[in-house]
Amino acid sequence: MSAVKLAEGLYSVGILNPGLRVFDIVMSTEYGTTYNSFLLKGKEKTVLIECSHLSFFDRYVENIREVCDPSAIDIMILNHTEPDHTGAVARLLELNPNMEIYCSQAASIYIRNITNRADLKLHVVKDGETLDIGGRTLEFRMAPFLHWPDSMFTWLREDQVLFSCDFLGAHYCEPYTWDYNITKPEAYEAAFKGYYDAIFGPFPTYVQKGLDKIADLDIKMVCNSHGPVLTKGCRLEYTKEMYAQWSAPRKNAVPVIPVFYCSAYGNTRRLAERICAGIKKAVPSAETATYDIIKHPMTELAALLNSCDGFAIGSPTLNRDAVPPVWILLSHVDAINSAKRPALIFGSYGWSGEAAANIKARLEGLKMSVFEEPFRVTFVPTEEDYQKAEELGQRFAASFAG
Repeated sequence: MSAVKLAEGLYSVGILNPGLRVFDIVMSTEYGTTYNSFLLKGKEKTVLIECSHLSFFDRYVENIREVCDPSAIDIMILNHTEPDHTGAVARLLELNPNMEIYCSQAASIYIRNITNRADLKLHVVKDGETLDIGGRTLEFRMAPFLHWPDSMFTWLREDQVLFSCDFLGAHYCEPYTWDYNITKPEAYEAAFKGYYDAIFGPFPTYVQKGLDKIADLDIKMVCNSHGPVLTKGCRLEYTKEMYAQWSAPRKNAVPVIPVFYCSAYGNTRRLAERICAGIKKAVPSAETATYDIIKHPMTELAALLNSCDGFAIGSPTLNRDAVPPVWILLSHVDAINSAKRPALIFGSYGWSGEAAANIKARLEGLKMSVFEEPFRVTFVPTEEDYQKAEELGQRFAASFAG
């Protein structure tokens, strides 16, 4: 990708990475991504808004040079300091050590540790602060937890352009800059939703605050950090509307209490069935069912886990631990919004039975409300065990949903 002119004196100088398939270890990026960066020329100052990934530094500098020499940049604005935005900062400063960095208070701390430089020329901006670069005015609006504590927006008043950082973006890569040039709309739609779910799904109240932060702006163009530039009359309005819908407060119409399990020989499965029966007996209106973890798409189970009112989870013990599918499911827990969520633990074991205790430690580490002690049965449950499992399900459901 070469530099692309977006408006008079405004250029996109970012990087395309169409081959990326996993972002931040756990996020699938089937359609690649972009590391967007923008150069803005005022009559008095030249400003770089966002930086780029270190892996693409040489290509990135070539893009900048198509607009100006790096030494001509007066100010670098960092709306967020995650390394996909800031990995190239230290090397760029080697070319231009005089650049002043404008960022939030939290970002000023993070960027020192990212660059490992003590000589940074930092300007910590306040909410509502403005910067006149000569005929153009930049306004800074704090947007914490969208999606790091350091995040902020930058508003270019005269051109009605919002530099929204990760907000309103998507991990999606095509060699075309604008939203009206997207050649695979269905693919983009999937990337757009997946991006929201993974990055902003855990922060719905902050998403609403972010939308409020920009509600008074008549935005013509959104220059986000990933994906195509959004424009008024194309995808901009739709994108904001979907963020509003997805972040709206939700309460389940009836209590949702799934029972997740893995079972090697059917013993843990049968306990799950009786716990589920007990839940239904205590709260007849509850939406409850058993879910064999290895027989359902993990994304569906994760969505259910993070939207339910409480859940039960069971595992046999293998090699002194819970089985891998259980840990994979728990790795998808939304740690921000799952605190105090009720959870019941159970399982059948043969020798030592550490699975239940290990699951308990994990859920307590996530600040969930673990119900009573884990229910464990040695090998094949007896009729008495089944009765206890059903009674346990009743007590569990009654404790928060009855």
